[in-house]
Parts: sequence; structure tokens; C-alpha cells
Amino acid sequence: MSMTEHSSEERTIAAISTPPGSGGIGIIRISGPLSLHVLKSVFSPHNPECDFRSHHLFYGTINDPENQRLLDEVLVVYMAAPSTYTREDVVEVHCHGSYLVLQSILEVLLRQNLDLAQPGEFTKRAFLNGRIDLTRAEAVIDILAAKTRKGIDIAQDQLAGALYQRVDTIRRSLTTMRAVIEVSIDFPDEEIEIVDHEVLRVQLESEVARPIEYLLRCADQGRIYREGVSVVIVGRPNVGKSSLLNALLQEERALVTAVPGTTRDSIEECVDVLGMPVRLADTAGIRKGADEVEELGIQRARRLVNQADVIFFMLDGAVGVTPEDLELFTTVSHKPMIVLINKIDLIQDPAEIELAALGQDVPRVPISAKSLYGLEDLKKLLFETVTGDKDQWQEEGCAPNLRHKQSLQKAHSACTSVREGLEAGVSTDLLAVDLQEILDQLGDIVGETTTEDILDVIFEQFCLGK
Repeated sequence: MSMTEHSSEERTIAAISTPPGSGGIGIIRISGPLSLHVLKSVFSPHNPECDFRSHHLFYGTINDPENQRLLDEVLVVYMAAPSTYTREDVVEVHCHGSYLVLQSILEVLLRQNLDLAQPGEFTKRAFLNGRIDLTRAEAVIDILAAKTRKGIDIAQDQLAGALYQRVDTIRRSLTTMRAVIEVSIDFPDEEIEIVDHEVLRVQLESEVARPIEYLLRCADQGRIYREGVSVVIVGRPNVGKSSLLNALLQEERALVTAVPGTTRDSIEECVDVLGMPVRLADTAGIRKGADEVEELGIQRARRLVNQADVIFFMLDGAVGVTPEDLELFTTVSHKPMIVLINKIDLIQDPAEIELAALGQDVPRVPISAKSLYGLEDLKKLLFETVTGDKDQWQEEGCAPNLRHKQSLQKAHSACTSVREGLEAGVSTDLLAVDLQEILDQLGDIVGETTTEDILDVIFEQFCLGK
């Protein structure tokens, strides 16, 4: 039976939940009212007295009901609603991690009146059935996509409900404020003034506006830890760009020789810098007189520079600043930049290097890509350049994404309208409208007022089987 012939409540869905490829174990997940019925139709337990107790593993084989062909020996678990990921009956089949085995079992399951799950449909059901709010559902995406341990920690905090709790605290205060205003609307002829505008203004500022402003600041932190930053290493040929890439990656990723122009194309890798994912690109040394192939690499390097968040401008400290360095510097000086004085181990007195021509405001750090000297200082300076903070962010518990940020900005704008209305003494019914706008925007973050098309966009980001 096709997806369109079932309602979302009646459909039982199945999908492979482990990544493509070969592995020791592969898992197929089933969710919906037919889960146990279908399991019994394809599973032959080793123990004839198998009672399919909830949340217990059972050993046996999966067989094709049409011809009893053995597909694999497996462990299966039946989990009865509501104590499951989706709050529906759930079955998991743990088989050998061959893609062919997984696919053959899935095909048999789909013939038993099941539908193939859409991307993120298991998590979407968990949300729709009230097990998690929308911020927790989005945290699942962040965990799957995290590139650093810090990114995972932030996503785990959100999955535990940290962002939801902060938003919910603001919403409770708003609900109290709106209740007071609603009373004044219902009893407009009372001689006693029900709404104290000054009290409401103070409450709005301390319990709504400031917490929203804090969450907006956290959104920038969340973006950096989710998406990372792009750093491009720029410099003349043979100043040590590839050596720096290898040193930061702690592996021989780029070819290093004494011959200028070794790197003909860009090499891009991801490195963890104080928990911040950094997409690091080693580019072809930019110089005149390059051959045709090297020139193509130089053109690509210039394109990467324009897309970069930060430039590592590398100098050969043993040579000093050359006219070629100065010319190259002017072509990239429009980007945020850190000047790296490399080969510091070959210099008797680093103070003798004349850098005045590069300007006084450009941050700089002496390093030795060969001996690894100065790399920790470089990481700290990069973190400070990107975040504006000399230390790692210590605050945990919230990392609004772009969707959240847009709702928070609208909520903050409505806060401003309420504040101005209180100061101007506007009617309480107009204040109620703006307060409801704030509530709606915060409700959109946790999924209480989110439209169906937005939900579809969110869950389409998931992989199949999650």
C-alpha cells in the first residue's frame, strides 16, 4: 500500500538506519502500529517460546515469507509505545552490516504493508507525538553534522532541552504579562488601574528583552561551531604554507619541497581549533612568471581568498618582507588577516624583521611550521579574530540556529514596539497584539506555531533512517 493510502497516524514506516557501506552490524528501524505484526511475519526466533517482551533482544533469523529463503541471522528488539523514540511501537532488526543484506531485508519488510520512511521521518514523528520539541529535533541534525567535540557538546546540551528551557522561561513571563493586560481589556471601566505600565516595562526588559538579546548573541556562537570558518593560507612560493597545513593537521597532507611552486592547486582540510571547525586551504604560491598549470592554481587561490573568512598571510622570516610580499599583501588586505612570520627558528633576532610596511593594526604571530613553535598562539589568535573574545566561550546551554535567530529578531522587534507603547501610554489592546507576536515567534522556535512547510524543510535535512 502506498504512502498516500495511509494517514500519517496509520502508516508504519521502515528504513535502514546505519550508514551505507560494509560494517559489522547494520540496523533497520520500523515504527508504527504494524511493527510487531510485521516482525512476527518475517522473524523465526531461535527459542520457540519467544514472547517478544518489550525492550528485550531476541536471536533468530529473518526469512522471506513468500519462499522461506533465509536472509540473515539477526538480533531483533520490539519496543512498545510509548517508551520509544517515536512514541509508537518500534522494531529494530540488527543484522550483518552488508548493504546487500540490509537491502534484501528492507525489501521484504516493505512488501508487508510498510512504507519507506522519508528523510527524518522517525524524528518528525517523535516531535509530532510530543516526545521532543523542535529545538531538540534540530539538535539531532547538529549531532550528526558536528565536526568537532565542542560542536557535539553544544548539540547535546540542546538535545537535553537547554535552549527549550530558556525560551520557555521567557514565554512564561510573557504569558503572565499578557494575562494582566487581558484582564484590563475585559474590565475597562474599573476605577482601579489594573495595568501598571512601569512594572510591565521593567518586567519586559529584565525577563523578555534581555534574555532574547542574550540568545541572539549565542546564535553567532552557534553558527561558528556548526558551520566553522574558512581560512586560506596565502604567501609567496616556498614560504612554508604547506608545512603549516601539515603541522596543523599533524599529518603529511601536502607535499613539501625546497622547490618553489610545488603546490599547483589548493588543498582543503578541516581542523579543530579550540573546538571551532576551521576549513583550512593551502593555496598555490602567488607569483609572477608561473607556468600555465601553476597559473591555474594561482587563479583558484585568488578565488578562495575572496570567499575566506580569515587570511593567514605568511612571510619567510629568514628573508624578511620583499617587494613581492608587499604587492601580494595589498591584494588581500581587504580581508580579516593574521600575519604569520614563519621560519622563526632560523632568525637570530626576530625584532630585526621590518613589518612597518604592513601596517600596525594587523595581528601577527611568529611561528615555525617545522618545529611547531607558536602554533598554539596562532590558534588562540585565530579564535580571538573570529569571535572577538580572548577566551573560549564558557557559556553552555544554547546555540540558536539561523531559523531560531530570525524568529528571535522578530520577537525582539516586537519587544521594542511594546516598550515604546508602554512609554507612550497606548491602549492595552495594542500592547496585547505585540505581546502575542513575541509569543508566536518564540512558539515557532519550539515548534508550537511552526507551519507545515517549515517543518518539511527542517526534516528534509535529515538522512534516511533517522
